[in-house]
Amino acid sequence: MPPFPVRRRLAIIGLAALALVGGVSGIVVGAGHDGGGGGPAGPVPEPGEQPREQVSFLARIVPPAADREKAARGPQVPRSVADLARRLPLERKVAQLFLFGFRGTDATAEIFGRVRRLDLGGVVLAEPNYLDPAQLGALAGEVSVVARQARHVPPWVMASQEGGDLNTFLDLPPFAAPADLRSAREAGRQARDSASSLRDLGVTGVLGPVVDVGLPAGSALGARVYSDEPDEVAAFADATVRAYRRQRVFSSVRHFPGLGSADQSTEEGPASVGLDLPELRTRDLVPFEAAIAAGVPGVTLSHALYPMSDFTEPGSLSKEVVTDLLRDDLGFEGVAMTDDLADPAITTLASVPDAAVRAVRAGADMLLVSGPAGDQQAAYVAVLRAVRGGRIPRERLNQAVGRILVAKKNYGLIR
Repeated sequence: MPPFPVRRRLAIIGLAALALVGGVSGIVVGAGHDGGGGGPAGPVPEPGEQPREQVSFLARIVPPAADREKAARGPQVPRSVADLARRLPLERKVAQLFLFGFRGTDATAEIFGRVRRLDLGGVVLAEPNYLDPAQLGALAGEVSVVARQARHVPPWVMASQEGGDLNTFLDLPPFAAPADLRSAREAGRQARDSASSLRDLGVTGVLGPVVDVGLPAGSALGARVYSDEPDEVAAFADATVRAYRRQRVFSSVRHFPGLGSADQSTEEGPASVGLDLPELRTRDLVPFEAAIAAGVPGVTLSHALYPMSDFTEPGSLSKEVVTDLLRDDLGFEGVAMTDDLADPAITTLASVPDAAVRAVRAGADMLLVSGPAGDQQAAYVAVLRAVRGGRIPRERLNQAVGRILVAKKNYGLIR
């Protein structure tokens, strides 16, 4: 693909600031108990720093004594946020797990009714939601205002902004696709500019960057892939993750444990990656390890089929991928989120509600469902019933909510 021509940068003023009113304000949570414990949040600790507060919920977040060294990399939990999580009723804890897409470009969109009723973890903006920067600022600000008026935890406002023609917001940076970038340093500069613009408009998180390693002959992911050399993609991951962190914009690298060698995109249908675990370690996992070392707060799980699950379970629904590899092996303590559960790679194998339950059981913390609204509601109800019925242990739910609140605290949504 030829380099995407640089577009005129639109001035981002006035309405953007107004749109953010209440977006990162402190929150007051109504009382309510489900007996399931609470959740943590706090600033990123220094290596080796131990959580200061000892409450029953922390035992569910911090691994047992044998894994204490790994636990030292986990987040510190201030009392205020642990108390916040303990006070969330069960229905609101489950709602925190969901990122919903929606139709509409203004405050009349149906999603605002659900933001008011449910304590949603966040919303995702796509191309049809966008008209121009001023409208984007107003839309993102309305999400925050409605949640604040309902006395809910501030939701994420997320989007995919990968560069050039791959952007959700075409006239905002970054202006080059990953494949068109000349260096990791340039990637870091573009990520910095993008994060600054998005944050000013009330977008608090990005679904990216893509840190998959391509193939010399090309990848099904096309211009989304920065390079076919693992070390080069690792440098790209390090530069972009650090840029987003400095601008306090949440990022979630994708697609773990690697989608660059898949036979097709999971947005097209079921996809397979034929590399076994030793091959993934020397290739696809290298950029994810670099991103984790750089402090990435989120990792997006691939829907592809892998040998480690005998090609029978998508990675996002696989305990071998999410818990055994990402958590136990790589030591990731942040938010593990699914790719879109409405993608054909999932819906040809399972219903959206069933996939949502299986993903949480496997270890996923957040569930992205672009739509339709009926599938989103069914997925929420399915997870709620699975918790009430014991298919999803309360410990697993509290662990997920804890990680989500940690990220929201660290990125300024919760004071």
